[in-house]
Amino acid sequence: MAATTTPQYVYPGQDEIRIEAVLSALADPVRLDMVRQLAEAGTEISCSGFDVAVTKSTLTHHLRTLREAGVIMGRQQGTARYNSLRRKDLDELFPGLLQGVLAARR
Repeated sequence: MAATTTPQYVYPGQDEIRIEAVLSALADPVRLDMVRQLAEAGTEISCSGFDVAVTKSTLTHHLRTLREAGVIMGRQQGTARYNSLRRKDLDELFPGLLQGVLAARR
């Protein structure tokens, strides 16, 4: 029986995060809601812990988009992946952006 391996995700370094990618990722209502959930929680949320009305494969797509844009980070713990907002990186690169996006009316 072959061993199961967990995929290793690549995250952009702070110097690789681009405003265009961040804005594009945040432009989708589902992804914006996920970022709001992370900000409101103030802690990590497991992939299955997001309150979104999408299929598992669509959720995976949204998480990948946020990850590749540099908006979130993730860590593996057993079979669960926990996601966190890269608030410090985003605030340093784009002061006020995340605060403004999160404060916008829903």
